[in-house]
Amino acid sequence: MTSSSRVAGRHATDQPPHILVVRNDKLGDFMLAWPALACLKAGAPEARISVLVPSYTAPIARLCPWIDEVILDPGDAAGKQAQRALLAQLRSARFTAMLTLYSTPRIGWLGWRAGIPCRLAPATKWAQLFYNHRIVQRRSRSAKPEYLYNIELAEALLDIEGHLPPRRPTPPYWPLPTGAVETQRETIATELTLDTQAPWLFLHAGSGGSAVNLSPVQYAELATAVDSRLADTVLRPHWLLTAGPGEEPTARELRDSLASRGLSATVLPPRASLGDFALTLAVADLFIAGSTGPLHIAGCLNRPTAGFYPTRRSATSLRWQTCNEEAHRLAFSPPEPAGESEMSAIDLTAAATSIATFLKTYRARGYTL
Repeated sequence: MTSSSRVAGRHATDQPPHILVVRNDKLGDFMLAWPALACLKAGAPEARISVLVPSYTAPIARLCPWIDEVILDPGDAAGKQAQRALLAQLRSARFTAMLTLYSTPRIGWLGWRAGIPCRLAPATKWAQLFYNHRIVQRRSRSAKPEYLYNIELAEALLDIEGHLPPRRPTPPYWPLPTGAVETQRETIATELTLDTQAPWLFLHAGSGGSAVNLSPVQYAELATAVDSRLADTVLRPHWLLTAGPGEEPTARELRDSLASRGLSATVLPPRASLGDFALTLAVADLFIAGSTGPLHIAGCLNRPTAGFYPTRRSATSLRWQTCNEEAHRLAFSPPEPAGESEMSAIDLTAAATSIATFLKTYRARGYTL
């Protein structure tokens, strides 16, 4: 039976598909799942899409236009009562399919025990034994962007479920309502007394506890070099420094360092929630960071990004590429002879030149918020 005939064979009384998507680890990983979620909605618009996420990423999951329901995962360390409650919730939801973008034995076993009839995951590790559909991807080779691996899994699920392959969605994978960005920019300009006509360059010096990143000293050197290359133009920027939990002192020290060099810099005050912080990034003329969650939020919003990556195979700029348009992203890594994580080997002078040229070109083409 072909995909088209299977779809045509659905009865009006059939319940629409109810799909559970699991990406229950870090923020950046979750943001790179949004293209796959968009793909599922494009291929099965009648489907109800639920996601299983940790409480940390839940606020931003609730803002995703491709998600209908957010289910909290108590995590591996949760007690038996919490695990039983989650299992009961999944059973009662009567999911028709489960798509696990990164599987662990606990999650695989959970889907099997919940009685979800169609369970798909990458064919990696022994957790795949709990799935009745497995896709060989060999992600460890890092031959493709992570978000593309996720899209391919979503397309495989749609095919198994009898849906015609949709045309792949394109950025932004987090589209905002008309006027939302302009309103956000005016709000921040009033809050921080900023010139709305100047470029706002966001810089996130933190690592989120995982990503290999430039040091604050290197970021100060980079910002100074970028600023100097824009000094003779109308593009003299304002630097907005962001920070994750516990990283605020680093951001303040960097602000003071930039101010001592004559740069205009402000630390973005704490926002009410992760979702509020994420929406703030929609006003960035450029977001500069290591391969962290905030960088991938900016990419999902299709904001211009400049990412700094190690050359370690599992963390390359190709594998963890942001999901914005190709013309909106820059990536920098240590040269080949350097160690895979020797971020000090990155040529900051060349990076600053590339960033300044990118900004001039971006504005010259008439791109605006």
